[in-house]
Amino acid sequence: MGAVAGPEIERLVQLLARLPGLGPRSARRAALHLIKKREALMMPLTSALQVALDKVQVCKTCGNIDTQNPCTVCIDPKRDPAIIVVVADVADLWALERANATQGRYHVLGATLSPLDGVGPQDLTIDALVARAHAAEVHEIILALNATVDGQTTAHYITDLLQDANVKVTRLAHGVPVGGELDYLDEGTLSAAMRQRTLF
Repeated sequence: MGAVAGPEIERLVQLLARLPGLGPRSARRAALHLIKKREALMMPLTSALQVALDKVQVCKTCGNIDTQNPCTVCIDPKRDPAIIVVVADVADLWALERANATQGRYHVLGATLSPLDGVGPQDLTIDALVARAHAAEVHEIILALNATVDGQTTAHYITDLLQDANVKVTRLAHGVPVGGELDYLDEGTLSAAMRQRTLF
């Protein structure tokens, strides 16, 4: 089958297809929608992308991304400086914020330890986390890392490094989700829930 559009449109489709969740077919639909809605959608999107390119930066304190440095979360006076929530990625930070799950501050590692992928401690912001944990106002480090082998390996590694810091190290509970039915849960989740049972 020959090309149905010029190289400029094909380039747009190819770039959109690189976004997570968009395959070639979805990218084609998105490109067509953008082109049809040039005034209402494509022009504002182009402007927003340019602003993001020019102004978005990584927060030097926590690793969040924002248009200011330190970021909005770090300078929020309502945040509790005694709590640092450690996440692997900015997406995890955003998820916790959407859930309004904490009023603490954050620390973004950038990834989790993964020897198979060549990700070691030097590739993460662990040294900066250890330094922050030694600050007098910090009393708790919450390890909000994925319940995967890499996430748990990272959690254990960080816990060992924080032994001489005067902080409580906690992690997210693992187990039965709110609204979950036992029959639909996998064996790993069920066994974790049984091990981490609490008083009723």
